[in-house]
Amino acid sequence: MSVFNREIVSMSTAVLENCRKRKWLLATAESCTGGLIGGALTEIAGSSDVFDRGFITYTNKAKHKVIGVEIDVLRAHGAVSEEVARAMAAGALKTAAVQIAVAVTGIAGPGGGSAEKPVGRVHLAATNIDGKTIHRKMDYGDIGRSEVRMATVMTALEMLNEISS
Repeated sequence: MSVFNREIVSMSTAVLENCRKRKWLLATAESCTGGLIGGALTEIAGSSDVFDRGFITYTNKAKHKVIGVEIDVLRAHGAVSEEVARAMAAGALKTAAVQIAVAVTGIAGPGGGSAEKPVGRVHLAATNIDGKTIHRKMDYGDIGRSEVRMATVMTALEMLNEISS
């Protein structure tokens, strides 16, 4: 029995298959999901031929020191922003020396939101060595911490499938 639902397992399997076909290694840079995307991918037996590593960069300091997100970008836009999500994905790609990466940063709740950045807002970015980068701003709403995190995992896997196929 998996700790993840069938849909997440299926999406994870598809990501791994797409990457295997291209002989790509994958990295994640996760904030609000705390490693759940990497967990979903490694739930699949044999994932080690694709999944290289995951960076859990929960604080701004970690985003900067571990994957190279510039302090100026963090100060100008805040951690929960398109700019930071894109910088996290690019930083994971470069730091891990892989061919594809996904990054997520958001406010899972229940607190921490504001009128400008409400609970349930998540920015995601996926990038690959072919120079393609995609971004999504999701407003899942104040649906509960676990629900925001699992919805983010699903969106991240969808984006990885899109950018790896």
